[in-house]
Amino acid sequence: MLSHTLLFVCLLTSLVKAFYLPGVAPTTYHSKDEIQLLVNHLTPSVYFQHEDEKGNIVKGDKEHYLYSYDYYYNKFHFCKPEKILKQPESLGSIIFGDRIFNSPFQLNMLDEKECVPLCTTNIPGEDAKFVNRLIRNGFMQNWLIDGLPAGREVHDSRTNSNFYGTGFQLGFVDITEGYPNVENEHKNIMQHMEVPYLANHFEINIEYHDRGNDNYRVVGVTVNPGSIKRTSPDSCNYDSDGLTLSETEDNEVHFTYSVRFKKSDRVWATRWDKYLHVYDPTIQWFSLINCSIIVVALSSVVLHMLLRALKNDLSRYNEFNLDSEFHEDSGWKLSHGDVFRIPPRSLLLSVLVGSGVQLFLMTACSIVFAALGFLSPSSRGSLPTVMFILYALFGFVGSYTSMAIYKFFKGPYWKINMLLTPVLVPGGIFITIIFLNFFLVFVHSSGAIPAGTLFTIILLWFVFSIPLSFAGSLISRKRCSLDNHPTKTNQIARQIPIQPWYLKTVPVSLIAGVFPFASIAVELYFIYTSLWFNKIFYMFGFLLFSFLLLTFTTALVTMLTTYHSLCLENWKWQWRSFIIGGCGCAIYVFIHSILFTKFKLGGFTTVILYLGYSALISVLCCIVTGSIGFISSMFFIRKIYSSIKVD
Repeated sequence: MLSHTLLFVCLLTSLVKAFYLPGVAPTTYHSKDEIQLLVNHLTPSVYFQHEDEKGNIVKGDKEHYLYSYDYYYNKFHFCKPEKILKQPESLGSIIFGDRIFNSPFQLNMLDEKECVPLCTTNIPGEDAKFVNRLIRNGFMQNWLIDGLPAGREVHDSRTNSNFYGTGFQLGFVDITEGYPNVENEHKNIMQHMEVPYLANHFEINIEYHDRGNDNYRVVGVTVNPGSIKRTSPDSCNYDSDGLTLSETEDNEVHFTYSVRFKKSDRVWATRWDKYLHVYDPTIQWFSLINCSIIVVALSSVVLHMLLRALKNDLSRYNEFNLDSEFHEDSGWKLSHGDVFRIPPRSLLLSVLVGSGVQLFLMTACSIVFAALGFLSPSSRGSLPTVMFILYALFGFVGSYTSMAIYKFFKGPYWKINMLLTPVLVPGGIFITIIFLNFFLVFVHSSGAIPAGTLFTIILLWFVFSIPLSFAGSLISRKRCSLDNHPTKTNQIARQIPIQPWYLKTVPVSLIAGVFPFASIAVELYFIYTSLWFNKIFYMFGFLLFSFLLLTFTTALVTMLTTYHSLCLENWKWQWRSFIIGGCGCAIYVFIHSILFTKFKLGGFTTVILYLGYSALISVLCCIVTGSIGFISSMFFIRKIYSSIKVD
């Protein structure tokens, strides 16, 4: 088994080579050495700004798109090298839409250039409509130089600090006022008109650190795009009008670039500090600490009440009174003959719990590795790649847990459990991704996962993960002993009394889900910002703390509701603990994702993608937290019923 695991890791390492590994192999340049400039996909950004005719900064309020485009997509008509070469990328980079190619730019260390002609292209009117639409909606170009994203210098007024934002504008939008071109009774009303300008000149600024003896390292890259209307390829009159693209006729566009080098005291090891910027850290710290104090305080009170009630119950149930001829059971002890009864659809429940444990371990290990610095955000795609590897490897633990739970239920169809566990939830995730992938293919997005990558994922899953899962199931069936229940189950089920409305499954799920959701609400905002707005997420220490709070509060709240239900003689705790632990929090996560959408979604495809991925995240959250709730309730019930005397 160990040899299979090592072979799996080695094969993945060879298949998902990353083009850059930060912190391991810095590149040292000498004077006149070539510096390769790579181009990546064009991505949308909701936080774009432009200037009106009075010079005031106006925040963009246009449609936001959730998909990107290849740099060499034929409608852009960008300058191309003699031979386009696709760069090797990690599996995570491919899944998240990175498409990295070489470029025609010629950069050499310390060789400054001014207004170098790059190429002349012709953009037809139909393609100009497409480009202008992307400019109006704030699309960004993404370049890479020595592994660093070519960014732009941004000033954060809340923290009064400057940082490098990743990417730079495809073009600019000038807001002017003018009369509409239609004849109507309101023709004297001035309307805002948006004029898009295409960026056709790039001022590339490279910061370098001098290590002496003609050794230099790149420590920062920014690009200042400009729009210049010109008649010859080598003219760079920066005071001229901007370049507008006509949507009715062909447009001749001349692209140029300049290169400047700036010496910096920043060393190579800290060059990412300028890119990793915390937006409004005071509010984040305050919100996180405030939520933590509230959750921990409430949890402590609830835990104290629960332990005190349990102590009183156990001492009363185990008391042997010689003066009493008959001792009548009451409270949760009355359910001792039914609490370990097999629930309906026990096979499905065991599979979901096993899959939840697999997802939980994958998430926990990924966050720990990232918090310890093993998964730097500078390594493109390393986090999703490692998450995929961990998810495949933890299939062993997930199947082991699923089979153990099924034995706990004394289920007869163990072979079906062994087959379903590694297929049901991963298959559902894969089918959802393929369904959403069709929409990305339809809009020609670079985010569409290639068929070869999908086939590779399926192959790796069936060759490595499924055998590991089968091994976990077989070992669990032979060695696990959860089927030894503390009490015997009666042949006839006990009738459950009418329950209070607030302890019914739906209301109690919504009430109990508030506490786990509150523990992750702050970090969830930053995660969504990173996913939808192409920002770098690196605050894994905060995320680890929030994840631990989520686990603790989910387990505690579920055990509390299970205890109160048992006190009211409701012995059907199995599905209730899973639903209470998972569904309430998942519903709030989905509602949060909808309320988070303060921007206008651009088109039907964007709406489908946003709702689809948000629903997928919520369902996976439900499976993880539901598994936490079920397992904590199961061990809680086994503990309390093994501590009482039953005649």
